[in-house]
Amino acid sequence: MSIETQSYTLPVLPITNSVIYPGLAMPMTIHRTSSVKSLEAVFESGNKMIAVFAQRSEAADPLQPKDLFEVGTAANVQLISRFGSSLQVILHGVERIEIVNFIQFHPFLKAQVSPRPISITHGIETEALHRETLELVKRYFDLSRPEDSFSFPRSIPYEEDIMKLVFPMSKLMSLSVENEQQLLAAPSDKDAMKLLNGFLNHEIQILEVRQKISEQTKDKLNQEHRKYILREQIKTLQHELGEGDPEIGAQELRRKFEETPLPEEIKNDVEKELARFEQIPQASPEYQVAQSHLELILALPWEESTTDNLDLANARQVLDEDHYDLREVKERIIEQLAVMKLNPEAKAPILCFAGPPGVGKTSLGQSIARALGRKFDRFSLGGMHDEAELRGHRRTYIGAMPGRVLQAVRRAGVKNPLIMLDEIDKLGHDFRGDPAAALMEILDPAQNNSFHDNYLDLPFDLSKVFFITTANSIDTIPKPLLDRMELLYLSGYSDLEKMEIARRYLLPRQRTEAGLSQEQIGIPDDTLNSVIRRYTREAGVRELERMLGRLARKVAVSFAEGKNKPYKIQVGDLRELLGPERFFVERLRKDFPSGVATGLAWTEAGGDVLYIEAIALPEGDPLTMTGHLGEVMKESAMASNSYVIAHCHNLGISKEVSAVHLHVPAGATPKDGPSAGVTMATALASLYSNHPVRRDTAMTGEITLSGLVLPVGGVKEKMLAAHRAGLRRVILPNENKKDLEDLPAEVRSEMEFIFVDRIEEALEAAIPNLLSENNR
Repeated sequence: MSIETQSYTLPVLPITNSVIYPGLAMPMTIHRTSSVKSLEAVFESGNKMIAVFAQRSEAADPLQPKDLFEVGTAANVQLISRFGSSLQVILHGVERIEIVNFIQFHPFLKAQVSPRPISITHGIETEALHRETLELVKRYFDLSRPEDSFSFPRSIPYEEDIMKLVFPMSKLMSLSVENEQQLLAAPSDKDAMKLLNGFLNHEIQILEVRQKISEQTKDKLNQEHRKYILREQIKTLQHELGEGDPEIGAQELRRKFEETPLPEEIKNDVEKELARFEQIPQASPEYQVAQSHLELILALPWEESTTDNLDLANARQVLDEDHYDLREVKERIIEQLAVMKLNPEAKAPILCFAGPPGVGKTSLGQSIARALGRKFDRFSLGGMHDEAELRGHRRTYIGAMPGRVLQAVRRAGVKNPLIMLDEIDKLGHDFRGDPAAALMEILDPAQNNSFHDNYLDLPFDLSKVFFITTANSIDTIPKPLLDRMELLYLSGYSDLEKMEIARRYLLPRQRTEAGLSQEQIGIPDDTLNSVIRRYTREAGVRELERMLGRLARKVAVSFAEGKNKPYKIQVGDLRELLGPERFFVERLRKDFPSGVATGLAWTEAGGDVLYIEAIALPEGDPLTMTGHLGEVMKESAMASNSYVIAHCHNLGISKEVSAVHLHVPAGATPKDGPSAGVTMATALASLYSNHPVRRDTAMTGEITLSGLVLPVGGVKEKMLAAHRAGLRRVILPNENKKDLEDLPAEVRSEMEFIFVDRIEEALEAAIPNLLSENNR
């Protein structure tokens, strides 16, 4: 039979937000003019059948054929009532239909439709789906329990049409129009059951979560109610016993208030706060907030302070006992003590100890506090990115706390402690504020005499606090903050200084921690020197102390096993106790090919030796640079290459290389700065001339296109790095001669320094036979 013989013509009723299923009745109110005319035509014809199709978009008006879903329902119009310009109808779905074509668009839609019956399947899979659907329906009703569920058909025998359950369940779950349309258009009962099962699983998960939340809320309410009853019973019992009365808590705070010496301008505010606290019921959430605030106020040392020990001889003795050398820093502390002795009203300084890790910055702060006789407290700023950690949180926030500075003052118990702020160069900042901006007020003696903590909300005098900060590098410290501090650089130690530090401080400390006496373990100077030079290579002494700790623990094991013979560690024992040597005194490179030069670099961990390599390529870019180089270092490389090429004839170089690759190991470490200019120029000149650079010579300095060698920073750290690496010959800018005064005398005596003003002088000193007599 053709579609034309099966099809019939019906007025079309577009509907929104719903779908009509065969076998189900649905009341509707019709407002659209064309739809009202369509229903009137049905009523006048006496046929009472209409084609109902859901709209794809509610906003589509006027309607086009593409705005309707292809599958709809032929429905019987059972009742029509008119209310003004609208109609109320009850539609009962009869069968599924699909549109063959539209035959009328005005004044209402009319279409030729054909039946589209759903395919009923049989088999194991269909039966399994049937049972799964019934099980999910049962679980859904157990969780939802709608009021009318008792009359809903929860079970359909396998022999009957399962769609009698699928379509009503769809309406009960209030699915979206798209999901309802998918069920209506399902080609078979098996497909319809799969769709319904997916929707049921989703709804069941939601209902289970809602039930869990409801049970948790109910349990919480019951628990809170139980706690309330218990609190009331406790209050009744305590009242009978005369204990735990809220008035007693207020009286205790009142007593502390009367005993605590407070500045006059603070006393009035605290009096008002205490009077308000006495009126707050204990059950009020504000009670604990107000109590904590008052306890903080009364715990702060508003007037308590320690008396400074201004004995300069005692200060020198304490500083020398705890630290070796550091002459500049110790002199600065003695100067401050002298000023405080002559002028007790002098502002406390803000010192910043800058230097590589392990040189004793933090422990030096403790020694200064001991020399002054002040209380000491410290906290780290590393990674701090919330300004509220310094200024405190406002009391309106849950879990509000005072800032770290005020907490340190409270722990110290006096208003003039020494507070050390570690790692100030590692401050962060984000949308919660900039801690560095808050530090500008905290560390400024002209402002911090009335510091406002957000939690305290009262001015507190921090001008008597001795602040000391530490940093590995000052490059990341904001300039306004850096301007408020006095910088004191702590450079790395030479090998002889490390020997003294190990003898005086590190070895006795590690020996004590291992539970050994001085007679039980002995480390001769040559052994200690081997540990320093072959197992550590650092600016500070932190790794050295770890190695000495390992030696002490190895010896402690032998005594714990019953061996009582004193242990004297020789150089030959180090491999067994500490493992293979980690560093070598000899140069890292035994042979220097042409194009390799030794440079010196400053790092946060002290100085370091930097090898720069250049090779010729048969083709490619004139200059390729690798090694994670910064912009300034790349510019230095280009300037070096340009100078060497431009003056190749004056330098006695026959420039025949067309492409050069310049590399600076280690490639994963970021490097920047202009001080590698001389080294890069030397490496390129060595490559172009095919003359190797002296392998015992290191160099540093910035160059210009005119051939000048400019001074650089970090000279002391670089010279110590060269000395640690066994390099005894260094080329330096002439302007840096004054910086060698800070070097230890034993280092200066063991090294040869060549001072240059121009790059030609540096090349002549670094590359033997580069400049012949004819080319000079």
